[in-house]
Amino acid sequence: MRKGVKILLLSLVFISFVYLVYEFIEIDREIDRLRFENPKITSLMEQRIEEAKRKGRNYKINQIWVPISRISPYLINAVIVSEDASFFSHGGVDWYEVKESIRRNLERGRISRGASTITMQVAKNLFLSTSRNPLRKLVEVLIAYRVEQKLSKRRILEIYLNIIELGDGIFGVESASRKYFGKSASELTLEESARLAAVIPSPLRYNPNSNKRFVTWRVNLIMNRLLAREKIKLGISNESGAIE
Repeated sequence: MRKGVKILLLSLVFISFVYLVYEFIEIDREIDRLRFENPKITSLMEQRIEEAKRKGRNYKINQIWVPISRISPYLINAVIVSEDASFFSHGGVDWYEVKESIRRNLERGRISRGASTITMQVAKNLFLSTSRNPLRKLVEVLIAYRVEQKLSKRRILEIYLNIIELGDGIFGVESASRKYFGKSASELTLEESARLAAVIPSPLRYNPNSNKRFVTWRVNLIMNRLLAREKIKLGISNESGAIE
């Protein structure tokens, strides 16, 4: 009996390994295509559609893709300082944040702090689910490394800004800007940009125009970071991380 159980477990491990390799090959091909093509639908979008179906409700994807050149520099900078300040200097994973995340989560006895970089969020949104299990996080890291190897920082940021969830059925900063502020993402002011970036951690719970404590606190934090780092300038100059 024990021998049979061992064989069964080994078989399951082998099948899982083969499936994982196959999945990575397919994902690797998709990452290659992202250099020239925009993704039509993400895993997160598919997950939200399935969740809505199970609840018996209609779900419509509201997304308008725009090039990064048509996104307000205020918003670009607000997203970077709020979500991944070292975006231009890491290779997909911010190991300092990983260490701090582990320390904080161990102290609290639960997962209360993440360590996802912008690249890891792109990997998760495009190819994975919102599950927080350790195995999924490992796969997220591996995909993030491949994304960094194959795509430029500018392209990664452009994809992120166009696929990020910012409300019920709202994906990308252009759709969110029109929904919450009645204008294009290229026209957002500093405060509007900070408000949009403020709700990224909980887009289904908070509205950028809300005066709830969490939103107000995040807006002030983001604006103070922007001012302290003197990053309120125009555009992205190069791959070294300079923002102009």
